[in-house]
Amino acid sequence: MEWQGLLSLGLAVGALAVLIFTRIAAHLVMMGVLVILSVSGVLEVNEAFAGFSNHGVLTVAAMFVVAAGIHGSGGVDLLVTHVLGNPRSTRLAQMRIAFPVALLSAFLNNTPVVATMIPAVRSWAKRIDVAPSKLMIPLSYAAILGGTLTLIGTSTNLVVNGQYQELTGNTGFSLFSITVVGLPVVVVGMLFMYFVFPKSLPDRREKGLFGNLREFTLEVAVASDGPLVGRTVEEAGLRNLKRIYLVEIERQGAIVPAVSSEELLQAGDRLVFAGNTEAISDLLRIKGIVPSTDGELTLASERRERRLVEAVISPHSHCINQTVRDSHFRERYGAAVLAVARNGERVPGNLGTTKLKPGDTLLLEARPAFVSRQKYNKDFLLVSDLGTEPPRHQRAYLSWMILVAIVLSAALGLLSMLNAALLGAAAMMVTGCCSAQQAQKSLDPTVLLTIAASFALGNAMYKTGVAQWLAEGLLTIGMGHPLLILVLTYLAVWMLTESITNNAAAILMVPVVLEMTQKASLNPEPFMLVVMMAASASFSTPLGYQTNLMVYGPGGYRFTDFIKAGLPMSLLVGVTTVTVLAVGWPLAL
Repeated sequence: MEWQGLLSLGLAVGALAVLIFTRIAAHLVMMGVLVILSVSGVLEVNEAFAGFSNHGVLTVAAMFVVAAGIHGSGGVDLLVTHVLGNPRSTRLAQMRIAFPVALLSAFLNNTPVVATMIPAVRSWAKRIDVAPSKLMIPLSYAAILGGTLTLIGTSTNLVVNGQYQELTGNTGFSLFSITVVGLPVVVVGMLFMYFVFPKSLPDRREKGLFGNLREFTLEVAVASDGPLVGRTVEEAGLRNLKRIYLVEIERQGAIVPAVSSEELLQAGDRLVFAGNTEAISDLLRIKGIVPSTDGELTLASERRERRLVEAVISPHSHCINQTVRDSHFRERYGAAVLAVARNGERVPGNLGTTKLKPGDTLLLEARPAFVSRQKYNKDFLLVSDLGTEPPRHQRAYLSWMILVAIVLSAALGLLSMLNAALLGAAAMMVTGCCSAQQAQKSLDPTVLLTIAASFALGNAMYKTGVAQWLAEGLLTIGMGHPLLILVLTYLAVWMLTESITNNAAAILMVPVVLEMTQKASLNPEPFMLVVMMAASASFSTPLGYQTNLMVYGPGGYRFTDFIKAGLPMSLLVGVTTVTVLAVGWPLAL
């Protein structure tokens, strides 16, 4: 192996180590690798940036817009209204969610499907008296399983197909090629959920994530004849308190939410603080602050000027590993953090010094516009308005017709997958199913950059002989036996997927697997399918897949809940995938 190969191998190992052991975002890591490969001359410029024009990546981008159209038009809400109903048991409730979600995820990106379903499922769970913790993991797992049903079910499938076409020159897979494997996996996964999940999933519904507002908010008043009247919040010494901070002011029946430092205090103002409620004694020592005489909790009452909102922190958020105070949350988002929940429980203690982590659920107090403004913000995986029902829009049926047209035109060979997706995305915007702004925000730049940049490392491994060297190692371990090699391929991709992003794992393994099949005279198609399936089998941790992280907080789960439910599911999906491919597909050429 020459220096180019050693550099490519070193970059691959280094990228994996950085992704596994640090919080550096995957797109930054992969873009860094791309720059090094291009500048060093290992890849020509057109080779380094080939991923940005790859058909698979462009199709992923177009399908993001299509999903935004279904989401924005209320298409998923339409399905919820007609399908969920009133099941007689927890088991039937789980299936009422799982089947339609799996069907939706077969044709749409999983993230908007789950994002739309979470508030609807929570409201429905309350109505049918079933704990949300019994329904949220089935929601996420059904979306993951459904993504294996078609080529457009997940971005990973499209990316693997795109790289397969680029490296081999083959025509690639059709829309329903993966269904031969995906359908048995979905059936087995559904049966597992039906028989195991009703008893194995926890029942956590005593008082929800945040319980009683009195547990973490406190109220005082500004004395009418005190020295604080006419002074700003900062001048009164109420901005930089250690254990609590000012959330809102009730003034003459109106609410001033997300209070600024320059807000002038008036006589009789009721001040609502969040944080450590034991700090009430410290607060009352301030001259001009008196106990609130009204027994009713201000924050618990319905007000037009205020929304109570739950938001789940994304792995890409600017606030990760920063305290609530240091992140300048109020100034950045125009909302005040009332409480933080992690691992299914509210984080006690000093709110201002709580470091935010991916998957944390925040209870926010904000103005009504916050929900619409932040719904597509990449800092949050999910924003749920606790005071309103999801809207129903008049273009819901039209959005479904556009999706059906995309699927039929691609399935019947009338259009290529890319052209069908591009026309569908355009139709969603032209017909008003989603606005241009919604379409733009749906194009997740971190996902697209990660995918496109990862192609450079895959190409370098293939070009420099690293893929050949790794393939020879796998062949040696597999002793040349096709079935054993298939099992090893699944395990390698699955373990990478649980450690780094599913797209990056798949792209790194595709050139290795192709080289291996060529050396052993094996049929590459079943091995490409096993890469797709293994890259989607991310059930074991909440951090392994985005939809798992989205339901982590709203379901009130702990980390171990995913291990208990997801590890058997991952193994079952693996056994089913390998069995179907070994029996129904010729492994050797």
